[in-house]
Amino acid sequence: MRTLPRALDSAGTGRCSLVLLSARLLDPVTGEFLPDTALAVSGGQISALGDDRRIRALADPATTVIDLKGAVVTPGLVDGHLHPVTGAELTHGLDLSACAGLDEVREALAREVRRLAPGAWLHGWGLDPNVFGGRPVETAALAPVLDGVPALLQLFDAHSMLASPRALELAGVDGPRTFDQAAEVVCDDTGRPTGLLLEDAAAELVERAAPQPTHAERRSRLVAALRGMAAAGLTGGHAMDANGDSLALYAELDAAGELPLRLRVAPWCQPGTGTDALRALIGQQGTGGRLWRTEGVKLFMDGTIDNGTAWLEHPDCHGESTHAFWPDPDAYTRIVGELHRAGVPTATHAIGDAAVRHALDSVEKALATGGRPVRHRIEHIETVPDDTLHRFAELGVIASMQPTHCCDFTRADHTDNWSRRLGEERAARAWRCRGLWDSGATVVLGSDWPIAPYPPLGVMAGARHRRPSRDLAQPPHGPEQALTALEALQGMTVNAAHAAAEEHVAGRIAVGHRADLTVLADSPLVTAATDLPDLPVLLTVLDGSPTHRDTSL
Repeated sequence: MRTLPRALDSAGTGRCSLVLLSARLLDPVTGEFLPDTALAVSGGQISALGDDRRIRALADPATTVIDLKGAVVTPGLVDGHLHPVTGAELTHGLDLSACAGLDEVREALAREVRRLAPGAWLHGWGLDPNVFGGRPVETAALAPVLDGVPALLQLFDAHSMLASPRALELAGVDGPRTFDQAAEVVCDDTGRPTGLLLEDAAAELVERAAPQPTHAERRSRLVAALRGMAAAGLTGGHAMDANGDSLALYAELDAAGELPLRLRVAPWCQPGTGTDALRALIGQQGTGGRLWRTEGVKLFMDGTIDNGTAWLEHPDCHGESTHAFWPDPDAYTRIVGELHRAGVPTATHAIGDAAVRHALDSVEKALATGGRPVRHRIEHIETVPDDTLHRFAELGVIASMQPTHCCDFTRADHTDNWSRRLGEERAARAWRCRGLWDSGATVVLGSDWPIAPYPPLGVMAGARHRRPSRDLAQPPHGPEQALTALEALQGMTVNAAHAAAEEHVAGRIAVGHRADLTVLADSPLVTAATDLPDLPVLLTVLDGSPTHRDTSL
């Protein structure tokens, strides 16, 4: 292994702004501690490594000096897949994620209704379809709690929503609609909406009838969410949308010095995207500010297994999940090819086996046309057969995984909605983190917040134990697919840097690398997986400046 440099040329470092002493510096590549006990930061970069006495001597009266008292420093943890602005909006309202049955949902809704002003809309999020058991997912199960109340209840997958009869009435939605993508206003045999709206295009019909938050409210919610992420140890995230005024909000916070995460943003490319819109997406690449930039394009190959909109090679138990999100999958393939030739990395949401296969096929065709090296990604990859695993490494496609989805939304005995829909064979191929890793793929870990909680230690823990976070005494789902402690750390450090083509400046504690750092009370490599989410985050440093500091330091 190459020897890490000890210091930058002093002529190019500028003033030493931060010094960390009495530290244990963890290398996520080897899993070993560096021989050094201190580091210095200049100009947002790690400028020197050494012992306490040598590094302390680099400080001047204006330098922030922090004695870490033996705490463990890792490269800054990066969430490989999250939705900051959308999440800040979706998680405003009634949290239904803890409700395990219909009675609990009804009780929570009833309490919220009593607090609402007359005519006000009720917003809920995190609703688990498993609470409906064998019943259809529709608002009839929640009557009369929502009688006369305009309500929008986001299911946990954020690809489906329940709208109350009053909300449908106010939006003028009284029957089926036709969309350019695989979306649906689900209706009964008489043609009347059941309240279930599948995918964004259908949900937006009703969402736009609800009162919209002000810019100040959106900004405040986003700031609170990002500060929470920094306090949880995150220094960065790969943001998988640029919806609404997301980019304007990032720019505003960045200019004000209030952006506590380094964000890599991938705008969406939806079915029906024409030549001009695609050219605009390509032209947008590389734009941004000091701590955020537009890099890549997000596409969807399917929806979700839980609501029957995934793309499977064989239908689920209800005869659903048989179609791609793009009505013409070949159009998706052409778009991927054009983006590849323009040097734009793609990130494709592909959950079902047919969707993953088609995405890989499309990348393979794009690679055959030549062009600049591009690191394409596939997001989620919830169930795939053996013959798919090796293709990720062969094509250089990043496997972006969210292990807490497996932990919290499925069960080891396959009695959950996701597993029942797939059947035993495909449910046994759930979130194959180990299979992909062993096949040579670069596996990046993330939360997909707001679909699952964003604390990165919880994501890393889930990749290791694969148990429901609500009850860690429950058996794991597919324990043979667990990652080791070191692999889990790599999935949020060096691998995240590789996915962004930033391994030369990020993902390690090395001179010349970004001073994006996470400081923990103990090593995540020796902390038991079930205890890892509670490991204290003592300090988070972004671009050389603390964004979170525990009172013990």
